[in-house]
Amino acid sequence: MGHLGNATVKAELGRSTWKLLHTMMARYPEEPNASEREALNQFILLLSRLYPCGECAEHFQRLLQDYPPQTSSRVAASQWACVVHNKVNERLGKDQFDCNEIADKYSCGCDE
Repeated sequence: MGHLGNATVKAELGRSTWKLLHTMMARYPEEPNASEREALNQFILLLSRLYPCGECAEHFQRLLQDYPPQTSSRVAASQWACVVHNKVNERLGKDQFDCNEIADKYSCGCDE
C-alpha cells in the first residue's frame, strides 16, 4: 500500500479502525476455541498487510513482531489491543488510554 497523504482521511481511518478493533475484542469469546483464536490472529495479521495507509501498515507490522496478538481470552485480546493502541498513541504524541477502562469504553451494548 502507498502513502496516505490526506491527514484528515488518515486520522479518520485510524479512529474507525481502532473502534472496530476494540469493539471486536469486547465481543470476542471469553473462552475462545482454537478456530476462533486462529481467526482473530489471521484477521489481525491480514489487517496489518492490507491496511490502506502503507506507512501505518508497516508500523503495525513491526508492532506485531514485538507484541504478537493475544487471543487466549476476551480479556487477553482486549488488553493486547489497548497496549498496542497506546504504543501507536505514544509514537504519535497522543495521550495514553487507561487499559482498565477498555471494556466500558468499547462495550457495544449488544446482547451476549
